[in-house]
Amino acid sequence: MKNPKQPKKNNRTSFSKSIIFSLVFLVLGFIMAYSYSLSQEEEAARNFDGKSFSEEEKRFRGELIEQQERNKSLREELQEKQATVQEYEDSFSDGENRFADYTEEAEALRRYIGILPVKGDGLKVTLQDGDYEPDSVNPNDYIVHESHVFQVINELYISGAQAISINGQRIHANSYIVCTGPVITVDGVQYPAPFTIEAIGEPDVLESSMKLSGGVMDQLVNDNIIVTLDAGQKISMPALLTES
Repeated sequence: MKNPKQPKKNNRTSFSKSIIFSLVFLVLGFIMAYSYSLSQEEEAARNFDGKSFSEEEKRFRGELIEQQERNKSLREELQEKQATVQEYEDSFSDGENRFADYTEEAEALRRYIGILPVKGDGLKVTLQDGDYEPDSVNPNDYIVHESHVFQVINELYISGAQAISINGQRIHANSYIVCTGPVITVDGVQYPAPFTIEAIGEPDVLESSMKLSGGVMDQLVNDNIIVTLDAGQKISMPALLTES
């Protein structure tokens, strides 16, 4: 006797297999589609990143070159400014040195023409008439004349004297000295012998210049003038003039 239910069982089995295969194929299709889509996205991302990086690199290189050029320009400008400042500093330094020189020179000129009082070491030169017998010789050959005084003054100035006085009266560039018998007149003031000439300067230099062989002192002695030198004296002289 045949079983009538056997065909139904086979039909259900076939239907179940169809459903299973369909699900499997559906899942596989979905997986393949997702994988393809993901791979496309990754490739697009790679392409985008590479292009973006290249553009960024070019931009950064351009900015770097521009900044380097700017730095070079700033360095050159800084060097120019530094050179200008150095020129100003050198100018100021030279100006200060020149100003100091001018000040020193002006002060020396003021001392020389008598505007400023002076004080310092120096040399004292005393000129005195020689001993003589008025009845047997000419007295003029033994007395101090203005020429003798001028010899001493000129020698002292040449040797660096800053200021000179005669018998305490300071002389200047326009002073005049006149001999009248046994007296001399200095700027209108008469003085009898002996005549004391004081000079402010380097004592050793002034004394050495007076004692040169064949120099002023030897000439004065030959003219019968008694000469006395006293070096290392502290000498003071008042101002003659005032600045207007």
